[in-house]
Amino acid sequence: MAAPAMETFRPEEIPDLEKSGQAERAQWVLNAPEPPGAWRELIHSGRETFLRPCGNKLLALKNQPGPEQVVLFLQGIFPILVWCRSYTVKKFKNDLLAGLTIASLCIPQSIGYATLAKLDPQYGLYTSVVPPLIYAVMGTSREIAIGPVAVVSLLLPSMIQKLQDPVADPVSYTKLVLTATFFAGIFQAAFGLFRLGFLVDFLSHAAIVGFVAGAAIVIGLQQLKGLLGISHFTNKTDIISVGEAVWSSVHHHWSPYNFILGCSFLIFILFTRFLGRRKKRLFWLPAIAPLLSVILSTLIVFLTRADKHGIKIVKHIKGGLNPSSLHQLQLDGPQVGEVAKAGLVVAVVALTEAIAVGRSFSSMKGYNLDGNKEMVAMGFMNVIGSFTSCYVATGSFSRTAVNFSAGCETLVSNIVMAITVIISLQLFTKLLYFTPTAILASIILSALPGLIDLSAAYNIWKIDKLDFLTCIAAFFGVLFVSVEIGLLVAVGISFAKIILISIRPGTETLGRIPGTDVFCDINQYPMASKTPGVVIIRVKSAVLCFANANIIKESIMKWVTEDQAEDTKANVKGPNYKLVILDTSGLMDIDTSGIASLQELHKNLTSHGIELAIANPRWQVIHKLRLANFVGKIGGRVYLTVGEAMDNAAAPDAERATIQA
Repeated sequence: MAAPAMETFRPEEIPDLEKSGQAERAQWVLNAPEPPGAWRELIHSGRETFLRPCGNKLLALKNQPGPEQVVLFLQGIFPILVWCRSYTVKKFKNDLLAGLTIASLCIPQSIGYATLAKLDPQYGLYTSVVPPLIYAVMGTSREIAIGPVAVVSLLLPSMIQKLQDPVADPVSYTKLVLTATFFAGIFQAAFGLFRLGFLVDFLSHAAIVGFVAGAAIVIGLQQLKGLLGISHFTNKTDIISVGEAVWSSVHHHWSPYNFILGCSFLIFILFTRFLGRRKKRLFWLPAIAPLLSVILSTLIVFLTRADKHGIKIVKHIKGGLNPSSLHQLQLDGPQVGEVAKAGLVVAVVALTEAIAVGRSFSSMKGYNLDGNKEMVAMGFMNVIGSFTSCYVATGSFSRTAVNFSAGCETLVSNIVMAITVIISLQLFTKLLYFTPTAILASIILSALPGLIDLSAAYNIWKIDKLDFLTCIAAFFGVLFVSVEIGLLVAVGISFAKIILISIRPGTETLGRIPGTDVFCDINQYPMASKTPGVVIIRVKSAVLCFANANIIKESIMKWVTEDQAEDTKANVKGPNYKLVILDTSGLMDIDTSGIASLQELHKNLTSHGIELAIANPRWQVIHKLRLANFVGKIGGRVYLTVGEAMDNAAAPDAERATIQA
């Protein structure tokens, strides 16, 4: 069989192939299938929300017999059933040591945070029992330590005491706090179940840094009540009211013995923390320092009967297991709406702190944290906690850091901590009768320096000035107005930043990088070359809509009018540009206002003798432009890439007409 003759191509045919290829690719853009409509997008979003999180699990369930289906389903809800199968005695030893270590820190802190929340001391201990046990079976973090924290303990009374005075009617106040805890748990669980975790992200990193720093200062000022032995103190949280209360109290009635005792043990706790940082092997020393302070100070007061000489003491702490508080929840009445609002704010703040803490330590161990499962776990532990006399619990950074340093392996350390607190509630609460309140104040004060992150604030200032404004606004809002106002101001500025970015996206002029077909911003890459008679403009926005369409149109026309003015001064005849190529590769969608602005832009450019071309439009954009007949109005100048638009602009008129056809 004769070999087939090899086909040969004449050089003059190559441009024709290139032209036909460009024409074909242009048709790819123009003849794309219709994109999914709003209804299909809604259905897809629903599937993503409800089915995707457990898609693999559902597939596995279908392929397994009945008992295996139950096991797989339970493992999805309770992660403890997965990792407990590989649990060993060695891991338990590490968890036991870590659990006892964080319990020694947790007990005095919980009592102090309960007083900060204007609750009886035992409520702090209750909150360190049930929530850690619930989280241990449902949570995905291995290191996080659950319990009451300073910021939440300040945030709750700042909102609830507006509804009920904790001094005049402590029982009603406690009921409202427990109800707010119930709502906080409901909101947290809903965030996880409906994949609404993005709501937590509205508290930006800058807002959190400023808010926590302001809250730390307010908490520190409020602890002067215990440190100075002041009986009457303001319920307000702003720095001016607290400062006035401290100033008036110092001039009339305060106890120097409380101050001396509290400052002595505060120095002791800070010194042990210094030693723990210098020598990593002594990590346990700052962890047990608060408990040692409580024991030693209680012995000193008991042996010297210092309570007879002005030393304020805790007195009675109710012992026993967590009592049921289901009957105390106030789910009806005129105040339920305000309590639900307080629960929502606390839910977001508590989730933000817990997820930030969990992700920080999970990244060190090299595993991923399931954000939605974390929210569900936090929600269920707070709902059940509200039934068992607990107020809002979340992940504590200080106790988690101690848990991590102590070598915890799993969440069994939380179980050990909870059991230790149960034993303390059963046996040791009577021994805390003579514990001085100044010691609780010093324990809280010792934890505050870690909440003020000056290096983070400096980095925010260095990187993004608008973010720094958010940080400062949150800081001063908490400091001079109230905790919730500080949060609202920070979130408001964050929203304003998003709106500002969306309505003032701006444009950038592109040039070709020498020796390539890559087009980049000429301001960022000065070596990029512009083509005479052609300007390439890229829109720096994902959406061209009513909010930014007019600004973008005016920005493009500014290039034309300014260059025309320069050419007039230089006595250059004719328009500076013959073609404006609009790179829409980053434009995800467009609305009718955006299309109207493009039509007006085309009309203005045409009046100056300039053509308009569209390069690399996305699916939704080109579909809407075709429906509006905009493609026909610009003569079909739609191209797959900027490079092809440039090649077509450089081609003779006859060839260009062939490509567009």
